[in-house]
This record gives sequence, structure tokens and C-alpha cells, in this order.
Amino acid sequence: MKNIDINCDLGEGFGAYHASNDEILMDYISSANIACGFHAGDTNTMQHTVNLAIKKGIAIGAHPGLPDLQGFGRREMSITPAEVYQMTTYQIGALYGFVKTAKAKLHHVKPHGALYNMAAKNRLLAEAIAQAVFDFDHQLILYALAGSEMITAAKQIGLASASEVFADRTYQDDGSLTPRNQPNALIEHEQQAIAQVLMMVKQQQVVSVNEKTIPLIAQTLCLHGDGKYAISFAKLIYEQLKAEEISLCTPTL
Repeated sequence: MKNIDINCDLGEGFGAYHASNDEILMDYISSANIACGFHAGDTNTMQHTVNLAIKKGIAIGAHPGLPDLQGFGRREMSITPAEVYQMTTYQIGALYGFVKTAKAKLHHVKPHGALYNMAAKNRLLAEAIAQAVFDFDHQLILYALAGSEMITAAKQIGLASASEVFADRTYQDDGSLTPRNQPNALIEHEQQAIAQVLMMVKQQQVVSVNEKTIPLIAQTLCLHGDGKYAISFAKLIYEQLKAEEISLCTPTL
């Protein structure tokens, strides 16, 4: 039987506000990537989301991003590898505080937005992220774009990684995600997304925007929790995978 991890970016609210989708979305995923305060989230939201994940039995991951609240961490910044190492370490530590006090375990780290996309292609930034994760706890797993520099950097230092694919994003011919500022970056039709998911999970390949078939490794599938139809979309994919006898399985060392 085939299996796949489903992860979702959560805890991206502020103050007394908590994303109403988060608790429901956790019924359809196996890993949660929790914002650490730089692109979204704050102390209250982090603690609340960690506790929800524990209640639901979901693997907890840190979701570090660039310090860009207004741009939701999706705008590129000029940043050095040393700064990437520092901000990654800082944010993992922030979330870990709530994980530790709740007597739970931190499972993985997944960079967010522009930081993720920059490090997917930039070897030095990828190495900085992988080293920060390894130095913090070498038993953590780095979630990163399949075939990216981050996967390579993790392998080079002996850090476990999970190759990530996306249900609602289109791909370029080189295996990178289509930038959000370009047309057709997002897949908005449910059947198209499901077809892409099943191809990635069952055949380990995806078709690019230029109709090129790209081989990839699919170990964890990202569902975005901030979309207009996030809950119905997550439920539909979860049920389709179940119908195809594909089980949810959290990555392990």
C-alpha cells in the first residue's frame, strides 16, 4: 500500500485571533507547520496551535520565514547565509519553547514562502538552513521542495529530509514552483489538483506548465490552509487518497 504525509501551514493568525480553519484542517493532515512569528503568528497563536496539534495527534513542525509581516513572508529579501542561519535557529527555538513546555516533541522544520523558494535554488542559503536545523537537533526532519538544493544540503550533512510536493501549485520545467506573481501559479480547480496529486504520489512525476513530464520524489504533500476553500479542498484530497488506498504516514528518521 502506498502512503504519503500531508502537511499544512498553520498558526498564521495573530493575537486573540485563531484561524478557525486550523482545528478542522488537522482532521485531514498528518503534519502541521506552525508559523514562528516572523511572517505570521505570535506567542499566543503558537501556543494555541501547538496545543491543537497535540490534541489531534499531529506531528509538529516549525515554519520559519523571512521577517516580513506585511508581505506574509512571500517577498524576496537580500539576505546572507549567516542571517538565514540565525533567523532559522531563532524561530525554531521560539516554537520549541511551547513544544517543550507542553511536553511534546518537535518533529520537523519547513521554511516558508520566499525563504523556501530562495533556498530551493540557492546552495548557500540551503546549506545555512540545513545546518541550522541540524545544529538545533540532528533528529529533526527538513521538509523541502523535491529535487531542490535544500534536499541536497540535508543529505550532505546527514540530516533527514522529506521531499515535498504541492497539490495546489503548478510546476516549471526545472521542477521549481511557478512564482505566485505569474499567471497560473495556483491550481484552483479541484479535479486538476486531485489529478496532479495522484500522479505525484502514484507515479512519482508531475507535468509542468509547458507539459513536460518531470520525475520527482513525493514524500510529503503540502495543502495550504489560507485558501478560500481550504477545508473542502483538504477533505476532498484526503477522501480521494483514502479511496485510492493511499494511507497517511508521517515521515520518520
